[in-house]
Amino acid sequence: MKLGSILISVSFLSAVSLFNGCTSSGNHTGERKGGLPPEDKEAKRSLQGIWIDKETETVLFYAKGDSIFYPDTTNVPLRFFVCQDTLYMAGGDTVAYPIDKIGAHFFKFHSVTGDIVELVRSENPADTLYFTHKQTATLTYNEVVKKDTVVYHGGDRYHCYVYVNPSRLKVRKTNYTDEGIAVENVYYDNVIHICVYKGKSCLFSHDYNKKSFAGIVPAGFLSQAILSNMEFEHADKAGCHFKATVCIPDDASCYMVGICVGYNGKVKMELLEY
Repeated sequence: MKLGSILISVSFLSAVSLFNGCTSSGNHTGERKGGLPPEDKEAKRSLQGIWIDKETETVLFYAKGDSIFYPDTTNVPLRFFVCQDTLYMAGGDTVAYPIDKIGAHFFKFHSVTGDIVELVRSENPADTLYFTHKQTATLTYNEVVKKDTVVYHGGDRYHCYVYVNPSRLKVRKTNYTDEGIAVENVYYDNVIHICVYKGKSCLFSHDYNKKSFAGIVPAGFLSQAILSNMEFEHADKAGCHFKATVCIPDDASCYMVGICVGYNGKVKMELLEY
C-alpha cells in the first residue's frame, strides 16, 4: 500500500518560514531569535523507527535520522521535522500533519483529509527488509537503446536512427495514499537523439527531452511528464516521420508529437493526439 498525504498542505512561503524557523537545536521550550519556534528534537527522537498502521498492520514508513523512508520502490525519502505539535515533511512541497499524541509505541495524527491516523511502532526486526531496496524509477531506461531503420525515397537510401539515453534530469510527482499521506516519487527524463542520413551525409541530428515540446504540449502537463519514447513511423514525400511520446509517469495521460525531417534537413513538429 502506498503512502498518501496525511498532512495539510501549506503555502510555499509559509512552509519556508516554518522550515527555517524549526531548524535550531533544543526541544519544545524556548524561542529562537526573531520569535520563531525551535524544532522539537525530542519528538523527532520519539519518531525514530518503523511504524505500521494500527488497523491494517501495513508497514507505512521508517523514520531514520532526518528522513522518512517508504517501502514502495518509487517513493523517495522525505526530510521531516517536528515543530509546535506538527509533523512536517519536506519534498517538492512541504506538508503538515497535526499531531495528537506521540508515545513510545504509538503515534496519532491528522491526515489532509481530516481523518485521524493511528500508528504503532513495529517490534518485528524482519520489517527492516521492506527498506533494503534501492530506489528505482519507471518509464525510464537503464542503458542506451538504439533503433535504426533504412528507407528509400526517389531512388535514394535514407538511414534513420533513434538513440534513447538515460539521464539524471529529475521529474518530481506528488501522490497521496489511501491514508491521506503525501509521498513524492522521482522519475528521470530521457534524452532521445534522432538523426537521418542520406547515404553517408547527415541531413539532421538533434537531442530531444521533454522541454523540446514546450509550446506544443501544455506547460502544466509538461512539468509532470517525461519524454518516454521515440519511434520512427514512416517515410513519404514530406520526409522521414518520427513519433515522440510524452507521458506522466504512472498515469494513462500521454501526448503524441510528430516530428518530420524533410529531405532538405529541415524539421517540423505537430501535435498528433492526446
